[in-house]
Amino acid sequence: MMPDPTPSGYELRQAREIAHHLGWLDTITGTALGVLACASGIYTYLGVSSLLDGTGALSFLAAAAYSIAVSVGIFVFWSYMLRLFPAIRTAGRRAQLFVAMCLGSAAIVAMSSWLNAAALAGSAAVEQHLARTVQDYQTALEQANLIAVSGQSLERDVARMRTTLEDLSEQEAAGDLSGLAGRGAVFRILRQKSAELQGLEAQIAAQSPRVAAAFDEGNAILSRMRALTVEQGAVEARSILFSEEAVRLAGLIAKLRQLSVAPLVERAAQDLAAVVVVPDLDARADVATGQQATIDAVLAAMAQRAETLSLAAQAVMALPAPAETTYTPISTADAVIRYAGDFVPSWAGAIAIDLLPGVLVLIIAVAHAAMRASEARVPIEDTLTLSELRAAVTALREVERASHPAPQTSEPPAPVPLNPDKRSGA
Repeated sequence: MMPDPTPSGYELRQAREIAHHLGWLDTITGTALGVLACASGIYTYLGVSSLLDGTGALSFLAAAAYSIAVSVGIFVFWSYMLRLFPAIRTAGRRAQLFVAMCLGSAAIVAMSSWLNAAALAGSAAVEQHLARTVQDYQTALEQANLIAVSGQSLERDVARMRTTLEDLSEQEAAGDLSGLAGRGAVFRILRQKSAELQGLEAQIAAQSPRVAAAFDEGNAILSRMRALTVEQGAVEARSILFSEEAVRLAGLIAKLRQLSVAPLVERAAQDLAAVVVVPDLDARADVATGQQATIDAVLAAMAQRAETLSLAAQAVMALPAPAETTYTPISTADAVIRYAGDFVPSWAGAIAIDLLPGVLVLIIAVAHAAMRASEARVPIEDTLTLSELRAAVTALREVERASHPAPQTSEPPAPVPLNPDKRSGA
């Protein structure tokens, strides 16, 4: 059969071809929509199960009821859209129906898609939360160790100041300071302060092994926490062990902060020149005057050194304190929402499985519009089928019969029977 070369013939063939395809697609659209709705309901069930506490029959029924309601709602909603949206022809009504479709899509995302994402990437999102927590704890541990180690570095300043006072005491014993050799009042003051600094230096040195041990223990806990983050198995069980390790590490960080000797050094520097026990001076006035002058000079020098040591301790104390880090257990759904930017493919898949029928709605609407446009450009006589033509002919005959009724004809008279007697007589 040769194709019709006329433009109306092409339009008619196109419209009939589209109608044929739409008729075939209608046979599988309902099944496909049902499969998508069931798949979304299954993942919704998994997401709801992760939110409900307990594993009893009531929790199962609650999750199953919610997932079934979601599946039915998705199927009914998109069935309405697939039937009604392509049939609407006016732009205003179609815009209103499109707004309704957008609202329905938003409702589907709110009640189903985020739960689907929780089922698809919930465990990975919780592991991401654990990894972020490990990073926070590591930063806090390193900052606390930095403060403690910076405090330990003050030991060198204290040792240098102690050595200076000891050298001055040796000079005083030789008579190079006050001019009087021996171990008089100036010598005893210098030895008194050098002994104080020696005691402070010993305290600082005693803290060094504790700081190192605390930092090593913290790193060991961090290693176990990292292992729990990537370990195989249910993430819920690992989260419990992770929480226990996090509590230990938080206590260790607090202990490490307390090991800082900067506050101790700062207080010792303030007492170095302020608290001095001055021994009895020599009874001779000229000697006592010289000793007092030397003592004043020594105290002034110690005040300057103490100010320098205090500033160094304050600089350590001014370092930013480690941030308060507390591990908070989180559900899979909350983790997916909090770290949504890290799981864009999972979110895209969860939303696509619910909103893919919307693309089918637009496709069918475009096909119907194209079919109607093609039919509108074809004359009515070219679109009549054989059955429609027969019906039209029958209708035309009935109209003609009604408008031109047939004339009534008179019946011929009945024949008169002959008299048998007359026939015989004749």
